[in-house]
Amino acid sequence: MKRINEIKTLSNFQQIILVIIRIMIGWQLLYEGFVKVMDPNWSSAGFLNGTTGFMSGFFGWISSNPRILSVVDILNEWGLFLIGLCLILGLFSKVSSLLGAILLFLYYIGNPPLPGLDFSMSIEGGNSLIINRTLIESVTLLFLYVFPTGYIAGLDMLCLFRKKD
Repeated sequence: MKRINEIKTLSNFQQIILVIIRIMIGWQLLYEGFVKVMDPNWSSAGFLNGTTGFMSGFFGWISSNPRILSVVDILNEWGLFLIGLCLILGLFSKVSSLLGAILLFLYYIGNPPLPGLDFSMSIEGGNSLIINRTLIESVTLLFLYVFPTGYIAGLDMLCLFRKKD
């Protein structure tokens, strides 16, 4: 019932915007994952080796260990794909939003746009200072985490109706 009350406090326009944001971020993550899954030569090693943040030593260690790297590659490819799919469908939307936020934040700390660091590593095609699109998307997913968007329009509604019975 709490989720129904949360939804009722939002206007129709607010609900539509929240769902559109969820679907748009979901599409981007799904597509990024799909591209990686379909490319048999894709590996996160390039990103991990090029990290500049405070975690660069850890990320470099991952890329130097072939077994761990293969697990990270699979988690990355399929994580992006499945998180994106769930966001689009509104299925497990709270968990998907949280996992997506964590994954994107890991990308952010791998190459934070901080003063004095090499900005040529920007995978976003632009320059930023401290705040970039990856961080904004991560925080937006946290924002979506606190709203029951899967209960507005999504397969999470099926769980809601099931609980009523």
